[in-house]
Amino acid sequence: MSGVLKDKVAIITGAGRGIGRAFALRFAEEGAKLLLPDISFERAENTVKDIKAKGGEAVAMETDISDENATKKMADKVMRQYGKVDILVNNAAIWYGINITPWDAWTVEQWDRIFAVNVRGTWLCCKAIAPLMIKQKRGKIINIASNVAKVPAAQLFLPYSLSKGAVYTLTQALAHALGPSGINVNAIAPGYVASEASLAQRDSEKIFEIATGEQSIKRRLQPGDIVGAAVFLASDDSNLISGQVIFVDGGTVIM
Repeated sequence: MSGVLKDKVAIITGAGRGIGRAFALRFAEEGAKLLLPDISFERAENTVKDIKAKGGEAVAMETDISDENATKKMADKVMRQYGKVDILVNNAAIWYGINITPWDAWTVEQWDRIFAVNVRGTWLCCKAIAPLMIKQKRGKIINIASNVAKVPAAQLFLPYSLSKGAVYTLTQALAHALGPSGINVNAIAPGYVASEASLAQRDSEKIFEIATGEQSIKRRLQPGDIVGAAVFLASDDSNLISGQVIFVDGGTVIM
């Protein structure tokens, strides 16, 4: 590996499994020191163990990002542990357990929980960590959106799709708000990735058929396919890029 994140401190939420875990493993290989907040401490700790086994540095903590007090504790923890924070990857979101559902069959409870985590939680993480970056006059915030907000399948996962559309707007708004403080804010919008959550969906094979059929590059996306964009956005190579949504979806959404 190139070590482009050597001595950088990164927070990656939801790194206990799926894409978040892939981010954490690669960031550690690139030299970053990691704080890994996850709704499941056990899953996050398993990722930490794998990182440490390869000589990396990481710490796990249990965090519900929809709880403002929990995100404040996350900010306190990173400063106690490392004394700074250079990168925030807002990966944690509700996707596991979501299945194709008619647009009017979602319950209010499902709708509210998805928005509480995917939208409010992402905002709360930014709200907790941005002040630390402002003091440093530098930082990289990477939000994880989804291409589903831009494709016909949006109707199949409506509250999730809308929540990820909100992440686009949040990314662009914060790029303007935080840019004068030297902070870059961008988003990655993956396509349908073969993560644990996607593979557990009851219609996953059908969805993969639809998704790959719409891609220009026709193969299943894997978690590892997303990490290169994240490393780039976290590195100094992207210092003049902000407010962008990068689609990593095999060429489905072409802007």
